[in-house]
Amino acid sequence: MYQYYNGLVIREGVKGVPGKFVEELFKEAGWVRETPSWQKEKFTLMFENSTWAFTVWDADKMIGMVRVISDQIMAANIMDLVVSSNYRGKGIGQKLVELCVQKLPHGDWFAHTSTNNFSFYEKCGFEVKDLFQNGTCAYYGYIQARIDGHR
Repeated sequence: MYQYYNGLVIREGVKGVPGKFVEELFKEAGWVRETPSWQKEKFTLMFENSTWAFTVWDADKMIGMVRVISDQIMAANIMDLVVSSNYRGKGIGQKLVELCVQKLPHGDWFAHTSTNNFSFYEKCGFEVKDLFQNGTCAYYGYIQARIDGHR
């Protein structure tokens, strides 16, 4: 699936994500430094072993990504949400979270993140449960399901 967002292309899928672009985004975010050549395949394999994924492209450059691990019934975890610094503040991250939640709208969603990202996830409808223990933000789909009249 492809869709357009503010002149960018958002692709859905776990296959064919070039590891070199993932590594570049991880480096920019400060999540990795130098990766030995024998470990570089992990940047592709982590997508292939995910449940859902979205990547954001500006022409031929990947500028954002998110991947999800889920049982596809009740719960899902947002993993590795990152947007290139030149593109932040344009709603791309929120759009990625929205696309994720649409995959399992009445499920329970979790994002384990650092405390400086809590306000971002709150804007996306997540709750911060315990600021001091583990940094997990949660979106409880059953609450929305009740509002929508499904439970």
